[in-house]
Amino acid sequence: MSIVSSLQASTIESLSALFNQAFTEKDFQVNQTKPEFEGDYTIVMFSLVKSLKLSPEAIGTQLGEHLVKNFPQLFSRFNIIKGFLNLTVTDNYWTALLQENYNDICYGKKPMNGKKVMVEYSSPNTNKPLHLGHLRNNFLGWSVAEILKASGYEVVKSCIVNDRGIHICKSMIAWERFANGATPQSTNTKGDHFVGAYYVRFNDEYKKEIEALIAAGSDKETAEKEAPLMKATQQMLLDWEAGKPDVITLWKKMNGWVYEGFDVTYKRIGSDFDIIYYESNTYLLGKDIVQQGLNKKVFYQKDDSSIWIDLTADGLDEKIVQRRDGTAVYITQDIGLHLQKYEQYKIDQSIYVIGNEQNYHMKVLQLICKKLGLPNADNIFHLSYGMVELTTGKMKSREGTVVDADDMVDEMIATSKQHTEELGKVKDFNAEELAALYDTIGLGAMKFYLLRVDPKKTMVFNPEESIDFHGFTGPFVQYTYARIKSILRKAGVDSSWFIVHSSTAMIHAPLTINLLKLEKDLLVTLEQYPAAIEQACNEHNPSVVANYVFNLARTFNSFYTEHSIANAESEEKKKLRLYLSVFVAHVIKSGMQLLGISVPERM
Repeated sequence: MSIVSSLQASTIESLSALFNQAFTEKDFQVNQTKPEFEGDYTIVMFSLVKSLKLSPEAIGTQLGEHLVKNFPQLFSRFNIIKGFLNLTVTDNYWTALLQENYNDICYGKKPMNGKKVMVEYSSPNTNKPLHLGHLRNNFLGWSVAEILKASGYEVVKSCIVNDRGIHICKSMIAWERFANGATPQSTNTKGDHFVGAYYVRFNDEYKKEIEALIAAGSDKETAEKEAPLMKATQQMLLDWEAGKPDVITLWKKMNGWVYEGFDVTYKRIGSDFDIIYYESNTYLLGKDIVQQGLNKKVFYQKDDSSIWIDLTADGLDEKIVQRRDGTAVYITQDIGLHLQKYEQYKIDQSIYVIGNEQNYHMKVLQLICKKLGLPNADNIFHLSYGMVELTTGKMKSREGTVVDADDMVDEMIATSKQHTEELGKVKDFNAEELAALYDTIGLGAMKFYLLRVDPKKTMVFNPEESIDFHGFTGPFVQYTYARIKSILRKAGVDSSWFIVHSSTAMIHAPLTINLLKLEKDLLVTLEQYPAAIEQACNEHNPSVVANYVFNLARTFNSFYTEHSIANAESEEKKKLRLYLSVFVAHVIKSGMQLLGISVPERM
């Protein structure tokens, strides 16, 4: 039980004993005591005034005296300031926490709860490489999945690949018209980058055709519809859905190039999936469900044969679910995939990590699934996140101004190398160790920077700022971990040390040692790690963990600046601080792993 839970339980018991009434944790508020006041946790009295007909000070005095007298293992003293009851938790509580958990690599994690969640993320298109926005998506999805696992859920990581549609045909048409048989191999180009270049080429050539038609007297709207390149692309989509052999062959070949490129990027950034779905398979399932919905009168058909749903009574609008030519739209395949996910895994919740520009789409998806009576429709959760912009502004795929994920990773690793060499502390590293270190720091900096912000917020990514070894960054946390490992190595703390010291009186007998403020600050912060994981899980928000590990690293550095470990005041103090250091290292490593970030043993 956490200290807050213990405090709530003891407060409820004390209030009930003092005032002969029933109370719950909703009747009062518990906060951490502000730094300028004495105490660890504060109970706010004001909500009790009306029911007890006493002043906050009177309630606080009676409650504080009762808590200290009846729960001496928890509370050593109290003070009251303007209706706030500040309680000091005993040193014995904190040292017992240290003794029980200092070397528990599973500290903060919960046992399996029997519930299953699917987290869908990445959602790439096979007409272009992954870009910076995909990086935030992948990092969010992967981290949320790991946080859910740490909270006791069975998690299925999934990815839906957008491998069909008009945008895919654009790359295919452009390659047919302009590539002259070139391949990724013949041009020595990564497959996804190769195909992405033809998506950009399509839009360049399409613009030229539009301009030519307008110059010949056509209006812009007509020119956009009648441009030969667009008409050819639309025909290719129809041919694809009809299964025309030469179109399918080209589609498979170009998608294969892209998948080879994706695999390299995913491995590089540490993103993985338990199941990958392909729209080319799921869209047919959706079309069947649309027909069923039409029969049930959930949908209706217009005179042009297109199929729609009217959601105006639900505060939305009319939504097309199948085009007049019978081809599927995005919502069609999403409906089919929702049902397939449930039937395949019997999941309790389906989490979609999708940018906030799709908020409306996700509302429509859930509403349609509910109206169709599909299973688990109530448990669709859209983890909506804000877009990532660079300091130079927004990015656009079709104009070729997007920053590719591979290029961004290269830049981060190069910046990591530059900063590390400037510090001049890696002269004893060999070439292989240096390469691994630069990769660890560069990727860690990028992941931490993208995850430290609440997912709902749009953010600006600054590569240079993200790798500052002294700021609110991943490298700062990584450096703190490496610093602790160096301290422990110098003190001779290794696996054999744990074996020897785990049988000492320090572990099996209660410590009777007074804690200094910074020692206690560390233990208070460490105690909050399980609550941080729980909050991050409930909110689907990895930034809670990122902020937590940064605060823990900062607290350790303040502690180590003030207090020596090797030359501690006594042998018992030295052991206490070594165990504190071990505990902090474990929690930093654990927290960073939940963010998908490695921590180096040396920096």
